[in-house]
Amino acid sequence: MGEDGSVPDTVVEIHVPLVATPGLTEDQYAFPWTEDVEDFLAGLDEQGDVQQYDDGEECGEAYVFFITGSREEALLAVATRVATLDGVPAGAFAVVTDDEAEEFGMGRRVDLPLPAGQDG
Repeated sequence: MGEDGSVPDTVVEIHVPLVATPGLTEDQYAFPWTEDVEDFLAGLDEQGDVQQYDDGEECGEAYVFFITGSREEALLAVATRVATLDGVPAGAFAVVTDDEAEEFGMGRRVDLPLPAGQDG
């Protein structure tokens, strides 16, 4: 529980390896898939399915996206959908944490994509 007695909200961090898209010219953004993921998550946010907890950002060797606003199982299902979007590099994983975590990656790691029917 938080200091005010509230229950922390579940947050799922989606960590995607920061791999450049092959075949791009030097003047093109090397990671256009990040914009595709942001658009996908924004669409879900607008529909009320999940909420983007924060803007995605580079963190070491990964780009991290943050989602909340639903049950853990539903958030992991969205993370799996992200991991299987066209152009998203292989090797993505999720970290199940909460809105009180002090830094990225502090939680339970879940490899993505989840097998069909598995809820994390």
